Order: sequence, then C-alpha cells, then structure tokens
Amino acid sequence: MNKTISSPDPLQRNIKTIVNASLPRRHAAERRFRRYGLIAVSLGLSFVVLMFGNIISKGYPAFWQTYVQVPIQFDPAVIDPQGTRDPQALQSADYAALVRAGMRRMFPTVEGRLELRALYGLVSSDGARELQNRVLQNPELIGAEQNIWLLASANVDTLIKGNIERSLDETERPIKDNQIGWVDQLQAAGQIEKQFNTILFNSGDSREPEQAGIRGALMGSFYTLLVTFLLSFPIGVATAVYLEEFAPKNRWTDLIEVNINNLAAVPSIVFGLLGLAVFINFFGLPRSAPLVGGLVLSLMTLPVIIIAGRAALTSVPPSIREAALGVGASKLQMVGHHVLPLAMPGMLTGSIIGMARALGESAPLLMIGMVAFIVDVPKGLTDPATVLPVQIYLWSDLPERAFVERTSAAIMVLLAFMIVMNGLAIVLRKRFERRW
Repeated sequence: MNKTISSPDPLQRNIKTIVNASLPRRHAAERRFRRYGLIAVSLGLSFVVLMFGNIISKGYPAFWQTYVQVPIQFDPAVIDPQGTRDPQALQSADYAALVRAGMRRMFPTVEGRLELRALYGLVSSDGARELQNRVLQNPELIGAEQNIWLLASANVDTLIKGNIERSLDETERPIKDNQIGWVDQLQAAGQIEKQFNTILFNSGDSREPEQAGIRGALMGSFYTLLVTFLLSFPIGVATAVYLEEFAPKNRWTDLIEVNINNLAAVPSIVFGLLGLAVFINFFGLPRSAPLVGGLVLSLMTLPVIIIAGRAALTSVPPSIREAALGVGASKLQMVGHHVLPLAMPGMLTGSIIGMARALGESAPLLMIGMVAFIVDVPKGLTDPATVLPVQIYLWSDLPERAFVERTSAAIMVLLAFMIVMNGLAIVLRKRFERRW
C-alpha cells in the first residue's frame, strides 16, 4: 500500500517563516541587553576605581611624615639644675626651651619676636615630648649634644608633600615666605626628610594634625567588636538552633521570625537611640565606652547572625537528622553532634559579615557619646573611647589640609580590615563547606 507524504501544513510554514524572520531581531535585542549589562558593570567598576583611587591618592602620603634634624644641647641648667637626677625634676623640665635653642643655633641671624615664632613653628610641639622621653630613658644624655630628628609641623609637612602652592600670595597660604626659605635651606643641607609615620599607628587623637593617630580608635573598635562578638555570636547561634530545630510552629514563633526579619532592616541609628535610652539613661552605664558600644552593636548584629544561622541549619540535608535519630541519638545529640558542626561554617560566615557591618557603623555609636574627643588610648571596656568610623567622621570635619590625608588613611585602614574580614568569611566557607 502506497503511503502518501502530506505536504507541510501552511499554518506551520507560516509560523516557521515568522519565527525565522524574528530571529535576527531577537538576537540583536539579546546582544543589546548584553552590551547594556556590560556598560552597567563597567560604569559601576569605574566609579569604584575612581573612589578608591581618590582615597588612596589622598591617603598614602599620611603614611610618611616629615622630620627636621635639630642640634640639641641637653643643658643641665635647664633639665636638672640641682643635679639630683630626680625623675620628677627631669619630667617637669622645660624641654621646649631646648628645641627653641637648637632652632636658633641653626638660624643665628633670625631676630625679632614674630620671626622667632615663625622659626619655632617649623617644628611640632611634640619635639619637647620626644626630648623628655629620651632623657627619662637615658639620663646620661644630660650635658651632651646630639642631632635629633624632631617631628615637623603640619604646615611644613604639607609643603614638603607638595600640597601647598608656593606661587600663591603669602596671605592665601598657611606658611609664610620666610618659613619656606628656611625649609629650602634645611632641605639643601639634608636636615629634612620623610620617615614612616609610626605616630599614625602609635598615638591617639590630637588637635595637631602631625600628632594625630588612630591607635585610640583602633583599640576602641577592638574592644567594641570584642563585646559585640562575645554577646551576639552565642546568643544568635542558640536562637537560630532553637527556632529551626526545637521551637513549635505556631503563631508565636511566626511572630518572632517576622520581628527578627524586620529588625534586620531597621536603620542602625534606631539601635543607637535604644542604647541611649536603656543602657545609659536607665542602667546608668558610662557614655562613650566600648562596653555600651558593644551592647548596641550586638542588638544590631543579632538579627543578621540569626538569619544566617537558620539558613545554614536549613542547608543541612534531612538525611543527616534521620540517620542520627535512626541510630538512637536524642534530638539534642542529633543537633549538637551532627547538624550544628555541619552548619557552623555558614554560621561563622554570617557572623563575620555581621561583624564587618558593625565595624563600619558610626550612627548608633554617635548616639551613645562615642563622638567625644578622646586623646588617651583606652585600656579597658569602660574607658572613654571612640571607634574608627567615628574618628573618620571627626577628622573629615576639620579644616586643616593635613587632616584630609589622615582621614583618607583611616578610611584605607578601615577598608583593609573590612576586606580582610569578608575575605576570611569566604575562606571559611570554601574551606569547611560541605556539598551534598
């Protein structure tokens, strides 16, 4: 029996023709969409590069500081006129007079009160403290003469780094013509050089830009994050375990879950107001203390840790639970010995990300007084302190050009810590993550 081959349906031929005709247009639309995506990514990366480039270009000079070599005569008549070598007498001596005498020896022709004041202004007031420390550490220096590298003033440092336009009129720049001439003479004689700025990492805040450092803010951030981690991590993990593994599913647990999710989106300054009202006004805890800052940040990071912990617990396959229960383990043993160890990498990752967020917060800490001007480096949880984001905020509001460098340098340090913490979270996830 002959089989007749039916010709294609005209409707099918028409659909195929329409589809083939639309393919070039669809492919062109796909290519345009890809180009738009590439342009968007490129724009985003270019803005990020521009931001980082601007911060680095302004901040890296702060890691170097200008010093002036001054011949210092450790005059016994000034330091220890009684010759007793009493530490109290050595500490209270007029070391600034030694610095001024050294500057006059370098420029003996400078006379007049105003010119001498301008000459002394080449060196920071930190020079007297440097000489005091040297004498207290080695009283044998009394009576000797040495060339000491002393910290230059902020204006001299800014001039050496090229951030002051010499061609401007004297009234329009912070450094005078005679000071520029003296600086040029010192440079020609090799008595000015830039050294690594250890003060930035070893000192607390100061009104003088060349003496300002971030050590106080770093220690304040460390103590604050320590309190935050010690409170939020165990409470967050325990809450996640209870809600995911033990809590009955009813309206109350649903209400708790909704509130936890809502708290994760609450603006951080609200937690600052809560800390001000509860921890300071009600409980009477000290203002501007890392203890209170850690309590406030713990409230802020708890929802993030709980949500991340529950997600990590959910990712553990049910077969793990069933196998543990099948061999006779109790529910507590099943969770503690099997589920929790497998979920811990995800919990640690969420905790580190929450801590990184807490590290960059300033708004809630401003509300509890951590915006105060703190010179001393904190030594405990109840000492007055500030944190690195707040220190950046304070410096950014100051008019001196040298504080612009320190603000950018502090931002670089903060970004470095946040990159390290986020990198640690990625490493932990990759190292300990189990795939089923």
